[in-house]
Amino acid sequence: MDTLNGTTEQRHKFTVKYRQEYYDLSNFMHKHPGGINTLKGLNQTDMTARFLKAPPHSDAAMYLMREYKISAQDYEGKKKTKERPSAAKLADNGIELLEQTKQSAEDSNNNQLDDSMEFLVDWSEAMLPQIGKITKHYDEWVHKPVDRPLRLFGPWYLEILTKTPWWIVPAFWIPSIIACGWQEFQENSHNMKGVSFTVLFSHILFGVLFWTLLEYSLHRWVFHVKLTSDSGPWLCTLHFMIHGLHHKVPFDPMRLVFPPLPGVILATVIYTPLYFILQNHHPRLILVGALVGYLGYDMIHYYLHYGSPSAGQHLYEMKRYHYQHHFAHQDLGYGISSPLWDIVFNTRIYLRKLKFQLKWA
Repeated sequence: MDTLNGTTEQRHKFTVKYRQEYYDLSNFMHKHPGGINTLKGLNQTDMTARFLKAPPHSDAAMYLMREYKISAQDYEGKKKTKERPSAAKLADNGIELLEQTKQSAEDSNNNQLDDSMEFLVDWSEAMLPQIGKITKHYDEWVHKPVDRPLRLFGPWYLEILTKTPWWIVPAFWIPSIIACGWQEFQENSHNMKGVSFTVLFSHILFGVLFWTLLEYSLHRWVFHVKLTSDSGPWLCTLHFMIHGLHHKVPFDPMRLVFPPLPGVILATVIYTPLYFILQNHHPRLILVGALVGYLGYDMIHYYLHYGSPSAGQHLYEMKRYHYQHHFAHQDLGYGISSPLWDIVFNTRIYLRKLKFQLKWA
């Protein structure tokens, strides 16, 4: 029975060797920005030569790779647990590791793995209270992704509020959008008799376009506000809470969509002044369009991380585009649902041509 179980366990693993180190990529394959077919034929092999011939990997990608490091014994099937340095062990060598990290950043990165900065925090404790203590290194640390569970708050009743399954968003917003649009038509039906459907639809379309600009603006100038080693604890903590955590743990499926409650607050703050400015131009229909745009954005964002679009589709290009934003060009590519405003504001990421189609499932 043990032999049978060991065989089954080995069959489900996807382990590789790189520069005398060993990695279990089983839980990473479907997340790999380059697709699962890029890893084809590498199981139980030394991938060093093939890896070095590939296009250079970014610092962030190389940093992420260390998350999947295992022992030589595990690679040979003699162990079943990952070997990951303890927080205490990393803390003992913390300053030395940080200096090594800065030194390695000066070199071309396709050959080396960044040394860890995770000694700065304790991953077994709530993360949010710790951010204010690492402000000097926060901006560098938050842009080095990991693949591990993240706990924001200590109390469970606060922590549960930070997690949102993707289906909650359409379940809440679709009825809200319908109700909002229906109420607008009901209250103003007597004023709409002479208004064409084209005019009404144009208001909704304007709302969608308004959202795309808002999406870009928030992502670029709020979510990616420029931080320095002198940024205060409150600013770093706020940044981590609203977007930094997504770059630190980009594969957390429960933190890929915006929770409805803060979404309602944000919509109210933005809509209130627009209502008074556009009150003679069906502002509620513009709101409907903006909410439709937001709903599309949030669903697209989740799909870009966990979906497998086919080559030739818009979402196929946007998945590649968004992964480039995460792992290579975090100061570019702010559009999620479309690169429109990246083109307008000259922050577009230019994707290289591939010799083969990527597949993520």
